[in-house]
Amino acid sequence: MDVRRITESLIQTGIKRKLEEWGIPEEISVSVEVPRQEEHGDFSTNAALQLAGHMKRKPRDVAMELLGSIRQADEGGWFRDLTVAGPGFINVVLSEGAWQEVLANALTKGERFGAVDRKEGERVLLEFVSANPTGPLHVGHGRGAVVGDALARILAFTGCQVTTEYYVNDVGNQIDCLGKSLYARYLQLCGKKAELPEDGYRGEYLVDLAREFREEVGDRYLPVEEEEAFPVFRKVACDRILNGIRKDLETFHVHIDRWFREESLHESGSVAAIVDELRERGQLYESEGAVYFKSESHGDEKDRVLVRADGRTTYFASDLAYHRAKLRQGFTKLIDIWGADHHGYAPRLSAALKGLGEKDSRLEILLVQFVSLVRDGKTVQMSTRSGEFTTLREVMDEVGIDAARFFYLLRSFRSHLDFDLTLASKKSNENPVYYIQYVHARICSIFREAADRGIVLSDAPPLSVLSLPDETNLMKKVARFPDVVSESGKAREPHRIPFYLLDLAREFHAFYHNHRFLGETPERTQGRLALATAVRNVVSTGLSLLGVSAPERM
Repeated sequence: MDVRRITESLIQTGIKRKLEEWGIPEEISVSVEVPRQEEHGDFSTNAALQLAGHMKRKPRDVAMELLGSIRQADEGGWFRDLTVAGPGFINVVLSEGAWQEVLANALTKGERFGAVDRKEGERVLLEFVSANPTGPLHVGHGRGAVVGDALARILAFTGCQVTTEYYVNDVGNQIDCLGKSLYARYLQLCGKKAELPEDGYRGEYLVDLAREFREEVGDRYLPVEEEEAFPVFRKVACDRILNGIRKDLETFHVHIDRWFREESLHESGSVAAIVDELRERGQLYESEGAVYFKSESHGDEKDRVLVRADGRTTYFASDLAYHRAKLRQGFTKLIDIWGADHHGYAPRLSAALKGLGEKDSRLEILLVQFVSLVRDGKTVQMSTRSGEFTTLREVMDEVGIDAARFFYLLRSFRSHLDFDLTLASKKSNENPVYYIQYVHARICSIFREAADRGIVLSDAPPLSVLSLPDETNLMKKVARFPDVVSESGKAREPHRIPFYLLDLAREFHAFYHNHRFLGETPERTQGRLALATAVRNVVSTGLSLLGVSAPERM
C-alpha cells in the first residue's frame, strides 16, 4: 500500500468528476508531492494551477471548486482536511484512520511492505564495477560496487527482473602490460636482473603474486624464452587478480550473476562482425591506415578509431560488440555504472548504437564520482601510479562491512564523497549506521522484555488507540517507506533510503525516550507493540536493500 498513490488516485477521481461536470474532456496527470514544511499538510497538488491555464480562470477559484469534488470522491474518510494555499495549491491532511490503515497493511506485509510482484516487471541488465583485472579493487571501485548492488536490490524489490553482470576486460594493452610486469617480478625473484615495463604495474600485490606463483612452479620459466613465457604470465596474472576481485565482492556482499569476458567476444568473432556491419552501413572510413567510425555525425564530439593502423581493434570496438550482444538478449533496459573518469565515453557509445540502428534510449549510463578517504580530519593520500593505493579490502577490515556499505551510500553517487574512516569506525550514535541499527536492536529488546512479562502481540492489535501526535508521526514515517523505495529505484538514487532510515530512526528514538511501550493500558501496549513491529520491519527491509545487517542485539 503506497499512501501517495492512494492519495493521487482519490484526487484524480475527484478532478475527473469535476471536469465532466464542466464539460471538459481533457484529463490531467495529477502530481502529488510531500510539502517541505509540515504545516502545509501531508501532501500537496498543483492540479488547479495546471487546469487554470486551460480554463483561463484564476487558479485559486479553480482549486476552491475542486475541493468539494475531491471530498465527494473520498468516501472512506482518507482525508481529514483539504485547503487551498498560495496561488492555488491544494494541501491535503490525511486522517488518523488513513495512517492506521497503512500501518495495518505494513503489519500484514511484514518485511515485504512496499515490495512489488516481479512477474511482469521490466527486465534490467545492470553492469557495474567491471574494473580491469590489473590489481585489487580500491576504494573507488568499492563505491561503484555498493551503488550497483544496492540499486539491483531496490529494482528487484520494486518489481524489476534484474540480472547483474561484471564485464571483464581481459584483452588489450593493459593486460599485456600486466603479464609483462608479473614476468619481470618473477625473474627478479629468481635472481635474474629484469626491469619492469616503463608503464608497468608496481604495486606490492604483484610481488606477492609473483612469489606465490614461483612457490608453485619454481624456476621452471627461467630458461624459457619471453615470447613463450609471456602468455602464461599474462593468464596467471589476469585470472588470479580476477579471483581476488571475486572474493572481495563476495565478502562485501555484492552479488554478480554473470561474469562476461571480453576475450569471448574476440573468440566468437563478434568484434570483427560489428566492424563489418558498421562498414556495410556506411559508418566507417579509413585514414592513415586506421579505420574510423563516423560518431561525430551521431552526436559525439569527434570520430573514433575502431581498428588501429596495425590491424588491432580498439576497446571501443569490443564495447560495441558487448552492448550489441546485451541489447539482443531481450532486456528492456541496460544500466551501466561507470567511474566518473568515463564521462566522455557515454556520448561515444550512444553515437555508436545509433550507427548500428539501435535505440540508445534503452541504455542508461550512471557515473559514480570519486571517493576521498578521511581519517582524523585529514585526507588519506592515495596514488594508483605508484601502487600505493588503499584497497577495498583494507577499508572493510578497518570499519567493517556494514559501515563501509552504508557510508558509500550515504551521499548521492553523483557527488564527490569524503569517506570518514574515523566516524565509520565508531560504535556510538554518532555513527549513522550504528544509530539506525540500534533502532532494530532496541525494538528486539522491547519484545524480549515483553515476552518475559508474558505479553504477546495480538494478531489484531487495536490500532485505533494510536491517536497521540507522536504516534501519528511515527505511523507517517512508516507509511512513507514504499514511496521512498519506489522513487529511489526510478531516480536511480540508492542514497534516498539511508536518508529516510535516519529520519525514521530519529523519530523512533525520540518516541522511545518520551513514551513507554510496556506498562501502559493493555490496549495501548498492544497498539504500540504493533507500531514497533512495523518500524522494526521497515528498518530491517531498508537495511537489507542497502546490504547492511539488522542486528537483534548491540
